[in-house]
Amino acid sequence: MSAATSHPPRRIRPIALGRRLGFTLIEVLLVVIIVAVLAGAIIPRFLGTADDAKASSLTHNLHVLEAQIELYRSQHGNQYPTIQSNALPQLARATNSSGEMGESGVAYPFGPYVLESPMNPYDGSKHVTAVAVAGQIPASVVGTLGGWQYDETTGAIWPNHAEHYQ
Repeated sequence: MSAATSHPPRRIRPIALGRRLGFTLIEVLLVVIIVAVLAGAIIPRFLGTADDAKASSLTHNLHVLEAQIELYRSQHGNQYPTIQSNALPQLARATNSSGEMGESGVAYPFGPYVLESPMNPYDGSKHVTAVAVAGQIPASVVGTLGGWQYDETTGAIWPNHAEHYQ
């Protein structure tokens, strides 16, 4: 090819005068406001998830305890487990038909019903406290241990934390 048929070199255009190279303050502020509005709409939904998780966990743990207490009752001649040292050890150990605890086997064929007592997610306590008045639904927290309130006469169990009674 000859020099006459070759293409001329491309020229780089100079930047036109007055052309912006960045964002104006107004444009940046608009973006910040839009992000703030979106965050304001989304963040509150996530803030309530911790409380929702606690409530869900509490409901689950309460149902587990209720079901296992009822199973215990059905295998022990309509007798409910008893509170011993702020716990329901008969649910976590093997028992005989009288509710006496021992090593799992022929002499102690029932249970354990739970591997360990579930905790109350609001206060982290596994303690079990007797209700103030047997046969009645509790109206407030009993004692300072938290955990659960239990009625040995009915087998009913409730959370023992202040938020439950508000």
